[in-house]
Amino acid sequence: MKILIVDGDAAAANFLARGLREDGNSVDLASDGVEGLDLASDGRFDAIVAARAASRLDGLQIIESLRQSGNEVPVLLVADGAEVEDRVRCLRAGADDYLIKPYATLELIARLEAILRRRDKGVAVPLLRIGDLELDRMSRSVRRQGRTIVLQPREFRMLEYLLRHAGQVVTRTMLLESLWDIHFDPKTNVVDVHVSRLRQKIDKGFRRPLIHTVRGAGYMIRAGE
Repeated sequence: MKILIVDGDAAAANFLARGLREDGNSVDLASDGVEGLDLASDGRFDAIVAARAASRLDGLQIIESLRQSGNEVPVLLVADGAEVEDRVRCLRAGADDYLIKPYATLELIARLEAILRRRDKGVAVPLLRIGDLELDRMSRSVRRQGRTIVLQPREFRMLEYLLRHAGQVVTRTMLLESLWDIHFDPKTNVVDVHVSRLRQKIDKGFRRPLIHTVRGAGYMIRAGE
């Protein structure tokens, strides 16, 4: 997932960002609501975690602005504490969930995944397939020819990204921006290293490779030679 955190509490935001990145997500940070709304408006995030008390624009105002503009990106609000009336108000305004601090990072990640699963039931196919490979987004599992393939979180997200762009060239820059917090660094080989590891798990031992290098451009997942 590509996630935006909107929170003026730098320590809390950085702690959460570290946990989300360790889980294989890409994270951007906004220190206040105005900056957060500006970043959220371009539609490149899978989910937003916003502080209810964010400065300049608070979490509720961010949600109201997004929903009024037709932006349905999932938003999870976090707050130091809130009355039932405020939680209800935020949920009715378009918040997808509301979490009270202090919280466990694992719980927040699980809530984000649950939000996306609920959204996916109406807008996306939970199974992604190409050839004899199947990725199940609901169970977070991968199988090829019926054989279960165990992937690390970032490997899973990389494979999911490739499958969503099956038959298309996926550049290293696209992968860096989607899976890491790197917008462009011509010196890094992190993408090549992870693709190599993914290939070892997805293609090794099978007759037909699925992940192909497009010389000078990037990578492509497709069935066939």
